[in-house]
Amino acid sequence: MDVLIYLVPMALMLGLSGLAAFLWSLKNGQYDDVQGAAVRVLSDDDLRT
Repeated sequence: MDVLIYLVPMALMLGLSGLAAFLWSLKNGQYDDVQGAAVRVLSDDDLRT
């Protein structure tokens, strides 16, 4: 049971850091154009130039 003293705060810190990373990615526009990146991979624009 003593290990819970270390594991509970560690789990909370990992969860908060994951939440902070998600909020940072939302703020920087990582999810603004999800479909566009998938379509740009398939386009042949590089072959025409």
